[in-house]
Amino acid sequence: MIAWITVLKLWLVSFLFCLAQSVTAFGQTPPMDQMKQTVGRVVEILQAPASNGSAVKAERRQMIREVLLPRFDFAEMAKRTLGAHWKNQSGRQEEFVSAFADYVESSYLSTLEGYKGEKVVYLRERVEQNLAQVDTQLVPASGEPITVSYKLHLVGGEWKIYDVVIENIGLVNNFRSQFNRILASSSFDELLAKLRAKGSGASTTAYLAKQANTRVQR
Repeated sequence: MIAWITVLKLWLVSFLFCLAQSVTAFGQTPPMDQMKQTVGRVVEILQAPASNGSAVKAERRQMIREVLLPRFDFAEMAKRTLGAHWKNQSGRQEEFVSAFADYVESSYLSTLEGYKGEKVVYLRERVEQNLAQVDTQLVPASGEPITVSYKLHLVGGEWKIYDVVIENIGLVNNFRSQFNRILASSSFDELLAKLRAKGSGASTTAYLAKQANTRVQR
């Protein structure tokens, strides 16, 4: 599972620094426009002068969390990665979503801190009712471009990312295969332990709780 972290880093960098033009569809702000708003704010945070102190670094990470986390639908992503096992864990689904989200967050925060100016080129945007796909290319300083596609769905007027496909390899499908292999010989608790061992702590959990409360209030 952890060996695939390099690919995970690629799509996280690609998401952060994509710039594009898009058109309005179905009366909603286009998915790429919403992503651009998120990207712009994160870039501002990363470009702001900062010292190397641990307190400053922690504050910066928290600011990035507050901007980026709302763009992802971790609940939908986690549900899809667990696949057929999801319905068998009806009493522990929120627990899994929390562990999965913490794991993903830990990966992307490390990626953002190591950004080295990779360029992302927007190719096209496709929207069908409440589903969308944004295709981009990640262009490194040297080497061939890497195709990265984002799959989003509309949730309360916001376009949320639920999957990313890199060179025809889907994040959700990849995780599902790995989780299936783990659950074939290990318990659900062991899968949670593996995710938590690489997680970032309680910050994402707190956000998910807040997000859930907001949906209930709506």
